[in-house]
Amino acid sequence: MPAYAELSELLDPRTTALLTVECQEGVVGADSALPELAEQAREGGALANVARLVAAAHAGGVQVVHAIAERRPDGRGASRNAPLFRAVQRLPVQQVSGTPAVRVAAPIEVAEEDLVVRRLHGLSPLQGTDADPLLRNLGCRTLIVTGVSANVAVPNAVFDAVNRGYTAVVPADAIAGVPSDYTRAVIRHTLAWVATVATTDEVLTCLERPRRLKRG
Repeated sequence: MPAYAELSELLDPRTTALLTVECQEGVVGADSALPELAEQAREGGALANVARLVAAAHAGGVQVVHAIAERRPDGRGASRNAPLFRAVQRLPVQQVSGTPAVRVAAPIEVAEEDLVVRRLHGLSPLQGTDADPLLRNLGCRTLIVTGVSANVAVPNAVFDAVNRGYTAVVPADAIAGVPSDYTRAVIRHTLAWVATVATTDEVLTCLERPRRLKRG
């Protein structure tokens, strides 16, 4: 795990944003289309840790961005070029725009100043969405990546963040995937090579420090 000074330097509130990935009712909620993933996120504590990080970000002036995966009711423009997309079309719960399935899931609280970025295609919260230009306009240099899943969307978010010049921080206990041992493996053998891996408590210690005076 990183030294406090190193992590604290990365997590300057003025240049840091917190990204929640697919923490929506239809994915991690009680009526999830993916109940095994939802159980891992909830019972394993990842969703609760995301909520803690979001609350600390709100209190500390760190920008929060919620990345939501959804599709139009008619499916127009949705990706169909991978087995995953075809399997999703057969799920009992669809992530349709405007439905409860695409609302940010409890216990995460959405503040007025949060940004909600919705994507209708692809696998990544950053590729082909408004997230990257919005983050750049906000002066973001460090992106804390949380949410689901460690199988697909979270690694995509981390890789795309690094490829775009951001420094990625991954709280290991604030992401979830299936099975749980795969999540641990992808953190150790993949994400740790491209991101700063920490714990939720370590990130909270940095986010909850006294805020620096703004430069005049």
